[in-house]
Amino acid sequence: MNADAIPGPDAVPAVESVPAEATPAESRTRVATFGAGCFWCVEAVFVELKGVLSVKPGYMGGHVEAPTYEQVCGKLTGHAEVAHIEYDPAVIGFKELLEVFWKTHDPTTLNQQGADHGPQYRSAVYFHDAEQQRLAQAYKEALDASGAFSGPIVTEITEAATFWPAEQYHHDYYARNPDGGYCMAVIRPKIEKFRKAFAEKLKD
Repeated sequence: MNADAIPGPDAVPAVESVPAEATPAESRTRVATFGAGCFWCVEAVFVELKGVLSVKPGYMGGHVEAPTYEQVCGKLTGHAEVAHIEYDPAVIGFKELLEVFWKTHDPTTLNQQGADHGPQYRSAVYFHDAEQQRLAQAYKEALDASGAFSGPIVTEITEAATFWPAEQYHHDYYARNPDGGYCMAVIRPKIEKFRKAFAEKLKD
């Protein structure tokens, strides 16, 4: 995947017209699930945010139980590569997670992120409740109306299904392989853009 093909975070405005997020009735952790290309990249971004407690790479949205990485890459299981995020809503809201999601990948390319092609790389928000669905749909519509991207947003907004964790060697991939070819060519430039755009939201 060519990092230069991904719009810089500064090029995508924060959309103030998106409805306010409902205040949590009680303080407890919540989950969000996003597909935005290779899950190595997505995990590496979200794990750095304040309020994010854990990020697990895995698969969602397919029809095969307990799929393997090889099966998903074979493009026959229907799954997307996703990041399953546990977060503290008292520190970071779902709307803020959506902002990071849409600013750190290209949501206008169907089943593709740069040189990575296939339905497993599709842009997707898997909502876990009606509030997440409402916010994701409103944010998507506002971004389309704003003209922030050169084409229409093709992100699918779908109810969350079973999350299948990826094989252990995928977990913390960038942290464990920072000097790997893919990490240096693709993930590192993305992380650098992300850190610059969201400096105030990063963990100490």
